[in-house]
Amino acid sequence: MVEAVRREWPGAVELAVRAGGMSLPALAYPRLTGRPRVGDRVLLNTSALDLGLGTGGYALVVAVPERLPDDPDGPGHLVKARYTPLQATVLGADEQGSPHHEVLREADDLAGMPVVVADLHSALPAVLAALRADCHAAPPTAAYVMLDGGALPAWFSRTTAALRDAGWLAGTVTAGQAFGGDLETVTVHTGLLAARHVLGAQVAVVAQGPGNLGTGTRWGFSGVACGEAVNAVAVLGGRPVASLRISEADARERHRGVSHHSLTCYGRVALARADVVVPDLPGPFGEGVAAQAQPLAERHNLVRVTVDGLMEALAACPVRLSTMGRGLAEDRAYFLAAAAAGRHAARLLAGHG
Repeated sequence: MVEAVRREWPGAVELAVRAGGMSLPALAYPRLTGRPRVGDRVLLNTSALDLGLGTGGYALVVAVPERLPDDPDGPGHLVKARYTPLQATVLGADEQGSPHHEVLREADDLAGMPVVVADLHSALPAVLAALRADCHAAPPTAAYVMLDGGALPAWFSRTTAALRDAGWLAGTVTAGQAFGGDLETVTVHTGLLAARHVLGAQVAVVAQGPGNLGTGTRWGFSGVACGEAVNAVAVLGGRPVASLRISEADARERHRGVSHHSLTCYGRVALARADVVVPDLPGPFGEGVAAQAQPLAERHNLVRVTVDGLMEALAACPVRLSTMGRGLAEDRAYFLAAAAAGRHAARLLAGHG
C-alpha cells in the first residue's frame, strides 16, 4: 500500500510503500502505470531491491490495479520495451506521422558536430560542466542521446531532468528500446540526426541510461555499445570524442586506471577513428593512465587534455555527481576524465581541434 508520495520529477513519482511489514522506496512511471495515490494498493517488482542494486534501488510499480492508466490513443506507433507487459507506444521523431519526419527522412549528415561518447550515464553532467565552463562566449546547445544499455525509461534519471531545468540540456533523445525522452528514435543514428536537426544541438553526448550491465568478462558488458556509437557518429559525418572510463577508487582491478570497458570499446569495437581524450592527471597514477591508453593510438587520435580548473567546474554542477556510489571527492579521476572530454569538445567547437 502507498504510504506517501515523496517527490516527483518529469515522468516519475517516488513513493513510500508498505509491503511485507516493511516500508520500501518505490518508483512509478505514471504514463505506464497510472498515478498512485496514498492508500492505493500497488503491484510491485522488487528485483532491484532484492539484488541490492545501487542505481536501481527501488521497488518498481507494475500497476495500480484499482485504477489503470488510460489506453494509449496516439499519436505514434513506435513500440519500445517491445513484447513486455509494460511496452510503451511512442511517437518517433523519425516515423511517418511525426512533424519531424520530413526533416529526418533525408537527413544524413552531422556536419562535423562533436559527439562525446561515454560508458556510463554518470559522465553526462561532468562532460557538460567542462563544456560550458570552457565555451566562454556562449554555452553551446547540447543534447543527450540515451542508449538502451541501462535503464530503458529516461524518466528514471533525476540528473537529466535537473540538467534540463538548469538549461544545460536542450533535450534528451531516447534511441533503440529506450523511451521517455523529449524525442524518440528507432536507432542511435536517427537519434544523433534528431539531436542535430530537430533540437539544434551543436554538441551531443551519447551514453547508456542510468545503470549498466557487466559480467566481468571481456565482451559481456552493455558499454560495448560505446564502440558502435563511435562508428555511428563517424558514418554520419560527426566528430567522435571518446571519453575514457577511469577510476582511482574502484575496488575492481579491471576498472582501476583505464577500465577494460574503454579499452575493449575503443580498441576493438570502434572501427572509425576517434579523438580519445587522455586527461593529464598528476603523479604516477596519471602516468599509468597514459600508458594504459597508449595502445589505442594504433587506431585513434590520442589527445592529452589538461585538467586545470576542471574541479571548480565540476563543483559548480547543478546536480550531484555520483558514479557507482562514489562522489567527486571519492573518485576525482572518473569525473575529471569525463570533464576532459567535454573540454576537448569545447575546443573543437571553437575550431581548435
